[in-house]
Amino acid sequence: MSRLLLVEDNETNRDMLSRLLKRRGYEISIATDGRQAVDLAKAELPELILMDMSLPEIDGWDATGMIKADPATQDIPVLALTAHAMHGDRKKALEAGCDDYDTKPIDLPRLVEKITRLLAQRT
Repeated sequence: MSRLLLVEDNETNRDMLSRLLKRRGYEISIATDGRQAVDLAKAELPELILMDMSLPEIDGWDATGMIKADPATQDIPVLALTAHAMHGDRKKALEAGCDDYDTKPIDLPRLVEKITRLLAQRT
């Protein structure tokens, strides 16, 4: 079972997505802000991080940069999840260190496909 870190400050989105992913067989840890995401990434070393980009404390762009700058966590794939779907937002997420990008509202089959691909690249 793959361990994922879900970073999401919106309770409704967090609950819905964590339930759906658990049903797909993933083990889920949850962070509700960027600071907690960085701390949990270091403590738990998840196999993949689903990172909301609009977060309190530290936004997802900066939290991703901190995770990717740390040798202990730099190889963990980060998948940006964001409502930011403007031109250039995908590029901005990838420049911050995210390995892929997906928009909200979540299309679960598409998201699971991206998770599967990123996890396969790690092995």
